[in-house]
Amino acid sequence: MAEGPRSGTRPPVFLARASYRRRRLHDTARLAPVAAAFLWALPLLWPHGETQVSAVLVYLFVTWGLSVLASAALARALRRAERDTDTDG
Repeated sequence: MAEGPRSGTRPPVFLARASYRRRRLHDTARLAPVAAAFLWALPLLWPHGETQVSAVLVYLFVTWGLSVLASAALARALRRAERDTDTDG
């Protein structure tokens, strides 16, 4: 039986689940301000004459509120992940 190209090579390296999740949380924390800035800039692409100013202000307020809630949840998750890492090691 013919051996595949990976035969004789070492097995793939997998990260532990906790460190993988912690790294993804850090990636999300880095991406969150970019996503919030994109959502804040989105009304600039809306048609200027057809969109009411009140609708744009409501959109911006809701986006701001959701950004605050998301960053608070992310900070809590990061704090919990760091605390779990400190107790494991």
